[in-house]
Amino acid sequence: MTQNYRLHYAPDNASLIIRLALEEMNLPYETLLVDRSVSAQRRPDYLALNPAGKIPTLETPDGVISEVGAILSYLSETHGQMAPQAGHAGRPEFLKWLFFTANTLHPDLIMQFYAHRYGPQEAMDHIRALTAQRLRDHLALLDQALRHAPWSSGETPSVLDYYVVACLRWATLYPVGETGWFKIADYPHLFALCQQLETRPAAQAAIKAEGLGQTPFSAPHYANPPEGVAL
Repeated sequence: MTQNYRLHYAPDNASLIIRLALEEMNLPYETLLVDRSVSAQRRPDYLALNPAGKIPTLETPDGVISEVGAILSYLSETHGQMAPQAGHAGRPEFLKWLFFTANTLHPDLIMQFYAHRYGPQEAMDHIRALTAQRLRDHLALLDQALRHAPWSSGETPSVLDYYVVACLRWATLYPVGETGWFKIADYPHLFALCQQLETRPAAQAAIKAEGLGQTPFSAPHYANPPEGVAL
């Protein structure tokens, strides 16, 4: 049965990861802009779909699902693509690193970008310094893990590969004006993965749809989307 998906998205947001997976799997979907400039994620109609008011949300034939890790797991299991499937020897390791990215790396990126949400102004430098070191440690682990993972490849990418390179994009760009904490070249395997994935048709579709520029992962620039706002 053909699956019809509706992706509630904002440009250069976590929804980018889901767009990349949908494109790579060659699945039919439509997008619905959640305009953050008017806090559309807090409107009643959106909260009815996602009470947390977060982006992305994916409407599926099986119901509504949110949270990046959950959506990626659902898509890969439903379509048997871009991940070791149940019973495969590589599945435990894949799930470990997928949820490490969703539960450890991604939340620390958010803390780094929005440190003002986590403490008083006088604590900002301290919060960012601690978080930056944690992020460097997380990425060093991923650089080694994906280097040796048989299910991770620029030629046959997993959903995790796209998740990680999207996070690297944002680590390079944010916080605006304070990006010296991160150098993508410090992670040679992840950098090579960025270069490989951004040439794939899935990434090219996302580049066009969200105004990401031609090197969105390896040498990113701020998005210039055709609709909505990215900052």
